[in-house]
Amino acid sequence: MVTTTRSTARTRARAAFVDDYLSYLLARASHVVYKEFDGQVREAGLAPLEWRVLATLSDGDGLTIGELAGKVLAKQPTLTKLVQRMVKAGLVRRTDDGADLRRTLVFETAQGRKLVEGLLARAKRHEAVILRPFAARKISRTRVELRDIFRRSEGLRPPSPLFP
Repeated sequence: MVTTTRSTARTRARAAFVDDYLSYLLARASHVVYKEFDGQVREAGLAPLEWRVLATLSDGDGLTIGELAGKVLAKQPTLTKLVQRMVKAGLVRRTDDGADLRRTLVFETAQGRKLVEGLLARAKRHEAVILRPFAARKISRTRVELRDIFRRSEGLRPPSPLFP
């Protein structure tokens, strides 16, 4: 019986850490929210990473593979291969950057835009349902704070002072 009590105490201690660890909470919240929407993405014939690429490019501004990889949370080689497949499928196009010919920009095509338009609207409706219980001011403040975390993390260069 003592072993069970100690084991339970250790389990509670571990749970207390993750239940209060911001990185874990953010990842878990993202997973829970996206898991609900994933079925709609797949019904549209897209893989999750394809959805993120098209949603990211939906504003019409082209991005380099490196910029796009950062925004869609993918490694650059993985994204390069995916973009090649998406070009062949007619969902995105690659264009030389007129300002810097060493760079290539990725844009969504009309076909890609048409495919993702309905999903963007459904994603916003899905988000609204999830956020309904929260005050608009609180949601707005959370968005500001999350963007601040992103901006601050972009300035960190390995090795970070947090991990000597």
